[in-house]
Amino acid sequence: MKPVWTLVFALIFPLTLGASEGVEQNAPEMAAEDVAPNPDEELLFLDARDTDVRDFIWTRRLLVVMADTPDDPQFTRQLEALRARDMDFVERDAVVIFDAHPEDNSPLRQVMRPRGFMTAIIDKDGEVKARRPAVRSARELVAVIERFPTRRQEVLERRPAGR
Repeated sequence: MKPVWTLVFALIFPLTLGASEGVEQNAPEMAAEDVAPNPDEELLFLDARDTDVRDFIWTRRLLVVMADTPDDPQFTRQLEALRARDMDFVERDAVVIFDAHPEDNSPLRQVMRPRGFMTAIIDKDGEVKARRPAVRSARELVAVIERFPTRRQEVLERRPAGR
């Protein structure tokens, strides 16, 4: 099942490549600090409608939160839980991507196909590692991330004596 998600991402997201490349080439050069907050210092919350998931492959983990409406209590509780422990996710190279507008049909929504509320974790390799139809505590999400092989490798590289 996991290779299927990787294949789906590889097939769906290149379709939008042509439109985004032209904009990047014609844009004036700006420092990243002037445009967006530093993801190494604070947890980024990005709207799926304005975000290209391919930008995060091999650099960030994605915490995807989707609902049918922004007024969904589960959607609100999940985002609050993530904000409450934001630095835990920053340490784990995570970015939150949310989508509560099914009528816009973002590329991420087309791939994930949520039914109502959904929380998912996409690892740096682009695979969907965990997907839940209910609110998860930040502690649970951190524990899931800690079990990823890529995360274990990162911990060993950052603290080699901590084996």
